[in-house]
Amino acid sequence: MIEILNSAKLARAGEAGALVADILQTLRGRTGVGTNLLEIDRWAEEMITEAGAQSCYVDYEPSFGRGPFGHYICTGVNDAVLHGRPRDRTLADGDLLTLDLAVSKGGVAADSAISFLVGEARPPESVEMIAATERALAAGIAAAVPGARTGDISHAIGTVLREAGYPVNTEFGGHGIGSTMHQDPHIANTGRPGRGYKLRPGLMLALEPWVMADTADLVTDADGWTLRSATGCRTAHSEHTIAITGDGARILTLPGAARS
Repeated sequence: MIEILNSAKLARAGEAGALVADILQTLRGRTGVGTNLLEIDRWAEEMITEAGAQSCYVDYEPSFGRGPFGHYICTGVNDAVLHGRPRDRTLADGDLLTLDLAVSKGGVAADSAISFLVGEARPPESVEMIAATERALAAGIAAAVPGARTGDISHAIGTVLREAGYPVNTEFGGHGIGSTMHQDPHIANTGRPGRGYKLRPGLMLALEPWVMADTADLVTDADGWTLRSATGCRTAHSEHTIAITGDGARILTLPGAARS
């Protein structure tokens, strides 16, 4: 299903996006060396509940997962890049942590992900990998204008990632979003320009460049959810929810004062 939202739903999408952004920034500020992934999940649950919103994850049971996800946020550490199921793990200095959060508020969902380094250690390769996903996300957003096609977004993202030297996996990528979290169209993280669904105002998309340092191959963890790099290399992931407007893309998941 491809959903085109009216102005009322887009306004509620802005509220959901603001909540997702603010929760992620709060979690980032609270997280440090010694934080347990289950603590992060509990904090996310508390903030979602206090806001009168609903988790898009806790009862989520797609074909690619094993049973309901059962948690409120995805937490990926180092080689875990997607669908990281929170577990009893304490973070160490220099760990690369990805937080991916989707909530529904007022009947509309928003989805965003951030990657960052825990503690004081700053391995240069990890810093650059995170920055590459952020640059690719910015390029994809810039390409998301009315009349463009999803392939234009994929091409913009993939160009940045390949120029940075990273293999690109096309199995998982961006997606439509609206009254439900995962909708058509699928937006791969590389592709051919001029192909795919034509963008028009009212369409919401979650764009999510993610990379693994030296492979495009994934393996599934024993929990049936967490996707890791096949070689054990580090990974990074950046994501925003955007709305297509007559003037281009409006980012719905920018944090705090940066939101407009």
